[in-house]
Amino acid sequence: MKVVLPPLNALRAFEATARHLSMTRAAGELHVTPGAISLQIRELETALGLPLFLRRPRALVLTPEGTAYAARIQAAFALIREATAEVTVQRRAATLSVTCTASVAAQWLLPRLAAFQAEMPDIDIQINSSNRLFDLERDGIDLAIRHGSGRYDGLSSVLWMEDGLLPVLSPELVRRAGAIQHVSDLAEIPLLHDENTDDWRKWLSEMGAAGLDAGRGAVFSGGNGAIEAALAGLGVALVRYAFVEREIAAGRLVAPFEHTITQAYAYYLISPFPALRRPEVVAFRDWLLREVGRLPPV
Repeated sequence: MKVVLPPLNALRAFEATARHLSMTRAAGELHVTPGAISLQIRELETALGLPLFLRRPRALVLTPEGTAYAARIQAAFALIREATAEVTVQRRAATLSVTCTASVAAQWLLPRLAAFQAEMPDIDIQINSSNRLFDLERDGIDLAIRHGSGRYDGLSSVLWMEDGLLPVLSPELVRRAGAIQHVSDLAEIPLLHDENTDDWRKWLSEMGAAGLDAGRGAVFSGGNGAIEAALAGLGVALVRYAFVEREIAAGRLVAPFEHTITQAYAYYLISPFPALRRPEVVAFRDWLLREVGRLPPV
């Protein structure tokens, strides 16, 4: 014989009331009124055709049938909670551990991460923005974004980004300095450097302005200090185009010269080979590659 299941809300009301032997406390747990609990239990008793509680003036007592039914319903809810916990753990397992430098995180990854989360809502990203060199397998890192030669023994290495460096400065600084049409116009503007202070010398030399002082200006070690200083109007920074593409498009930075210089090293996506057996790791790596491919040419 087919048995019609009672409403789930009525079962929840009964299970909570049976545990507390109080409709008031059950109502507090389930965030409803005691009257709603009473109504749901009466509907359940009507559906079952038997009483589950003895209503006494100052106490609520389970009937023998109610006691037996409560034990089975509580076991059933325990199974539901266990199944829910297992599903939740499986979902949490789709978590990626990613490491990159602070500049990559701040200037490229974080502004675009919402797009990945909208595309892959079941994958959570844990980002460690650090210059520390991790042992990827030992430290449980699924993917690292690193600037280097691309040769990493025992690891998968895929070229990610190799666009050139170009000078950028704020529109306010352009207004203060006047029109910037020739490299010589940079002579009175502070140069902003990151750790590699030789980049400005190379760029000025290729532009035929080796006579300009390439060593002047502030040096920012790590992070995205040179870009932030350029946004603040403190000077002109020589930066990777991909890291300022959005600022240029929004008019927060200006790139007065098209000439770029390439570097000996590029950015690579590095992963332990076992990590690439996880589809979420491959999905994130492929998304990174697609996003860089969408950048307009320099």
